[in-house]
Amino acid sequence: MTNSILNEQNILLNQAFASKEEAIRETGKLLVERGYVEEAYIDKMLEREALASTYMGNYVAIPHGTEDAKETVKASGIGIVQVPDGVDFGNGNVVKLLIGIAGKNNEHIEMLSKIAIVCSKEENVDRIIRATDKKEILSIFNEVNE
Repeated sequence: MTNSILNEQNILLNQAFASKEEAIRETGKLLVERGYVEEAYIDKMLEREALASTYMGNYVAIPHGTEDAKETVKASGIGIVQVPDGVDFGNGNVVKLLIGIAGKNNEHIEMLSKIAIVCSKEENVDRIIRATDKKEILSIFNEVNE
C-alpha cells in the first residue's frame, strides 16, 4: 500500500473506548485529521454501522461510510486504531483492531481485499494488536501486500 494511503501518522496505538460509537468516531476523526474525508463522513460511518455491523471477526472491524458518503471522501486512505483491551461491538463481539477506510473512485474495493488478506491470518491480527511500534504494523501490511 502506498504511503499516501497508509503511513505511521494513520495509526493510533493503545486506545481505549467506552463504546463502539466512540471507537468509530475516533477512527473517523483520524481519517478527517489526515485529510482523507470531510467531517460529515463520521456520521456516515455511524449510519453504516447502524445498518449492518462492520465487525469482520477475528477482533477486527472495518468501519466505513455508507454508499452516499462518496462525496465526503477527498482521497483514499486507511486509519488503524489499536484497542488492546477491546471494545464491545455487540452480540458478544469484541474489537481490538479498527481499520477505518475511505475510498475514492472505487479504490475501497482494492483496499478491502488487501486488508482481508492481512486480517485473514490470525497471527497477523495478533501481531498488530500486540504491536508497540507503528513501523511494526506498517511492515505487517507491507509484507503481506508486496
